Amino acid sequence: MAAVITGVDAGSPAARAGVEPGETLLSVSGRPVRDVLDYRFYTYDARLTLTLDRAGARRTVSVRKAEGADLGLTFETYLMDTQHRCRNRCVFCFVDQLPRGLRPSLYFKDDDARLSFLLGQYITLTNLSEEELGRICAQRISPLHISVHATDPEVRRFLLGNRRAGDCLPRLCRLAEYGVEMHTQVVVCPDINDGAVLARTLADLTALYPAVASVSVVPVGLTKHRAGLCSITPFDGPRAAAALAAVDAAASACRLRHGVGVVYGADELYLLSGRPLPDDAAYDGYPQLENGVGMMRLFETEFLQELENTDMPGSVAPFTLATGRAAAPFLRRLMGCMARRLPALPFAVVAVENRLFGPGVTVAGLLGGRDLIAALAGRVTGRRVFIPQSVLRHDGDVCLDDVSPADIAQAIGAPVTPVPNDGAALVRNIVSTGECS
Repeated sequence: MAAVITGVDAGSPAARAGVEPGETLLSVSGRPVRDVLDYRFYTYDARLTLTLDRAGARRTVSVRKAEGADLGLTFETYLMDTQHRCRNRCVFCFVDQLPRGLRPSLYFKDDDARLSFLLGQYITLTNLSEEELGRICAQRISPLHISVHATDPEVRRFLLGNRRAGDCLPRLCRLAEYGVEMHTQVVVCPDINDGAVLARTLADLTALYPAVASVSVVPVGLTKHRAGLCSITPFDGPRAAAALAAVDAAASACRLRHGVGVVYGADELYLLSGRPLPDDAAYDGYPQLENGVGMMRLFETEFLQELENTDMPGSVAPFTLATGRAAAPFLRRLMGCMARRLPALPFAVVAVENRLFGPGVTVAGLLGGRDLIAALAGRVTGRRVFIPQSVLRHDGDVCLDDVSPADIAQAIGAPVTPVPNDGAALVRNIVSTGECS
């Protein structure tokens, strides 16, 4: 795909060199630019030559800039190429479990190493050609986020529905040899890749430390829309406890050997098993925070620190917190901590049942706007309603079912404020003197 330049930042190195919108970037210092990875890698140096084309007329310009500084160019697409589609048929694929009628972009399955590096999305390595894998090794593209699930070849082939999926461990070893940093995940499906299979997977992955910098163990997510799909046993308390026992054993061995745990269990496993969350130190800087590992512990730490450092007003306006069923008891406990500073704290925590995906999905980030409306109708305390910002897409405008915060506010008759996954931000919103902050 041609790297057509759509914008040149004013005063940028590219602007000073005379680069113009509408030109196509062909190469950097004689090296062809195929996509954003090549672009970022080849433009790192302080002195560059850019080969440009406009309607068949080529020219070369010289650029001087600080090493590592951005050229100041924007292109037709973020990747400077088309997005790579996933070719797996994973038995637990969440996209296959979506209801009909959602926006089309939600049904696209990607497995793109460039997005793994740039945005932290997980890839399986099955869609990488030898040429692409070689480029990652040569350019030492780091970090990558990799869905492993099982290092047993047969189990992994079954889980991913791909006969090429069994060579995962050799590919991980090759990446490790080239110094590529990897954050990995294991989505555990009961009776498929738990038990001895999980223990082997964790042993194989931790043997590659420090190249494999972290491993998250996450329970499989199952919606009510699984007609015709592989039968998978849902997680329960005992299964969650067994998975955490495997996490604890692997993490303890790593902490003795390396001084860090490397292996971490998702928050949902602790909620399901009834075990308390580990303390801050157990997460070693939260390397898998965006994968739901340690989010609740960090949120509580931020909440309590902000609460301690805030001069509390005499009173606050009544408010309602809406969240998924899994986090509702957690938020009620935090509100109890706040109530010790504000004894007359006027609040309600509403646990929202997920009607979009089914009652088995209890995390806040997968709630639909209509779920929130159904749960909040007639149950709002005060004129302030806080919802998790995670229910909205990255643009922050609509939920998975295209319902906006304004739509929710109109339906329930109260202002709605999305709050980021930040405990300090929640405290600040609660003690705000305004109706809605």
